[in-house]
Amino acid sequence: MTDELVPDWAGAAALDPAVVRRAWRVTEPLHAMIYFVPEAHERYAALGLAEPAGYFASRAAALGPVGPAPVAATFFNFNPALVARVLPAAWERAMPAAVLAARLAAADAALTRALGDLVHGPEMAEAAELARRAAESAAAYPEGRPLSAAHAALPWPERPHLVLWQAQTVLREFRGDGHVAALVLAGLSGLEALVLHAASGEVSVRFLRRTRGWSGEQWADAVERLRGRGLVEGDEPTLTAGGRAQRAWLEAATDRLATPAYAVLGAEGCARLAELTRPMSRAVVDAGLLNLDNAAPRPR
Repeated sequence: MTDELVPDWAGAAALDPAVVRRAWRVTEPLHAMIYFVPEAHERYAALGLAEPAGYFASRAAALGPVGPAPVAATFFNFNPALVARVLPAAWERAMPAAVLAARLAAADAALTRALGDLVHGPEMAEAAELARRAAESAAAYPEGRPLSAAHAALPWPERPHLVLWQAQTVLREFRGDGHVAALVLAGLSGLEALVLHAASGEVSVRFLRRTRGWSGEQWADAVERLRGRGLVEGDEPTLTAGGRAQRAWLEAATDRLATPAYAVLGAEGCARLAELTRPMSRAVVDAGLLNLDNAAPRPR
C-alpha cells in the first residue's frame, strides 16, 4: 500500500527506506538534545520564555510570529489549549529572530560540551557536508512540509557542528511533516496517534500526557475511539494485531516519505553519514544531554 501511495522522487524509490531510517536515527540525538539541555532552557528563560514557552517558541520561530492555531496544526499532537497558553504571548517577550539566535547558541554550547574536540575534527566537517546536502535536497520538496520548509529557509551557520545540527533539524522536520501526512491519511488525530504510540510500549503514557497537555478524560476518550476501531485492547491499552499493522504501515510510510531528502546521498552516502555521526551521537547520550527512554531514538 505504501509504494502505491508514495510516488518516486528523483530516484528515491531505488533507495532502501531502511537505509534512510538508519541515517536519520543514528544522527537524530545531535538535534534532539536541544529540547532537554540546560543551555537551551537558560537562554530561553533569559528572553522571558520559561517552559513550555521556550519549546514552542524555539521550534516555531522559523515560521515567524505565528499564533497557536498553525503551531498546534503543524506540531500535530499537542493539546491546542496548551499551545494557546504561550503563543502568541511569547512574541511579546522575544521576536522569532532572537529566539532562533538563542537556540543556535544553545546548540553550539551543548554540542561543544558533549563532543569536545570532535567539533573541530575532519569527521565533523564531512558529516556536516553530507547532512547539508540532504537538507538542501529536502528543501526542493516543500509542498505540505511547512516546518521543514521554514527551517530550510534559514541562513546556514558557518561552523561545521552547527551546520550538522541545522541540517539534522531540517531533516527531522522533513521526516516529521511526512509522518503527519501519514497519520492524516490513516485517519488518526494527534491525540489518537499518541495513544497508539503509548500502546506500543515504546513511550510512557505519563510522559506523553505531561508534555502534550492532555487530560485524563481526553486520553480515555481517545483510547475508546481506538478500541472501537479495533486498534487497542485491555485495561492498560496495548496494540491489537490491527494496531500493530497500523503502526507498521505508519512507520513504513514515514520512511518512504523521508527518502527524497536522502536520495542525493545514495545508500553509500547514507551509510557514511551514519558511520560518522554514530560516535558523536553516543557522546551526546553519554553526556546525558537527552532522555532516550521517552524522547529520541538510540544511535544504533
